[in-house]
Amino acid sequence: MELVKNRKQVKIIRTIFLALLGTIILAISSKIKIPFYPIPMTMQTLVVLLLGILFGWKLGVATVLLYLFEGVIGLPVFAGTPEKGIGLMYFTGPTMGYLIGFIPAVFFAGFFKVPFKYNLIHRFLINFIIYTFSVSFIYIFGLIWLTNFVPVEKVLIFGALPFLPAELLKISILAVFATLFNRSILSWRSFR
Repeated sequence: MELVKNRKQVKIIRTIFLALLGTIILAISSKIKIPFYPIPMTMQTLVVLLLGILFGWKLGVATVLLYLFEGVIGLPVFAGTPEKGIGLMYFTGPTMGYLIGFIPAVFFAGFFKVPFKYNLIHRFLINFIIYTFSVSFIYIFGLIWLTNFVPVEKVLIFGALPFLPAELLKISILAVFATLFNRSILSWRSFR
């Protein structure tokens, strides 16, 4: 009986540790700006999808929700903080839709898995489609919210088109990663 109780405690501690580690990595990824044409890219969307791949959908969603909570209460975890404000004031700004879109993105990246029985090319294509589908939620939510700040006819120009080349690169990197490595080997999927 004591052994079962200890295992549950270890699992809870490990879950909390992984969620906190995930939020730290997500916060760091939001601050890293890589020169890219036409707009510098952050690694944030790559890390959001990677959390889903590695943690599974349950822990991935919990991690993203914790990250958003940290930002709302004023921790400088978002890309433009503290320069452009912190807390709820920053969260409800033009990027709120994108940030909310992290939740379904991490969910779908963690929920769908490609069986290892397919050959490399099929696994890559399926993974690429899954991650493109996942990232699309970030942009759908982001563009809808952005209409509160930018005229509707310019929303795509300012809110999506400049970022698409970088997103395709990040999705391709993740698809290669997930294709080459069996998810059961590199994930903490026991949290499902």
